[in-house]
Amino acid sequence: MRCVAYDTYRNELFAAVWGVKYAGLYELLGEADVVSLHAPVTEKTCGMIGREAMARMKKGGYLVNTARGELVDETALYEAIKGGHLAGAGSDVFSTEPPGAGHPLLTLDNFVATPHIAGQTIEGLRKMGEITGENVVRVLAGKKPLFEL
Repeated sequence: MRCVAYDTYRNELFAAVWGVKYAGLYELLGEADVVSLHAPVTEKTCGMIGREAMARMKKGGYLVNTARGELVDETALYEAIKGGHLAGAGSDVFSTEPPGAGHPLLTLDNFVATPHIAGQTIEGLRKMGEITGENVVRVLAGKKPLFEL
């Protein structure tokens, strides 16, 4: 698989080690068969995948959102799938959670929804516990935690 990434904070060493090519957002959307979102909600990212972005996506592509529901215009996503521009999508998150039973995306056979549990793997939970323990030890020793907001 060839990986293309868009990131406002590029890590060139990571990209070189893992064979990732950086591109602009619209370039990435036009190239990728699968666009997977991994971004926080900020002023710049809120609604970043709307009608214009979806129109730039490769015809027959897929959108996967395991980040935050507010990144995607869900009405535009429904229309892009229903209209045949996108082959399908999957989401672990919605702009309003939980989504109501009548949510249009949930009526599509080529849309997969999971109940906001993407990080709930054995490995993910173990890592969260390890980081928490490490941070407790660091703070008690007068050091900064590993990841500070």
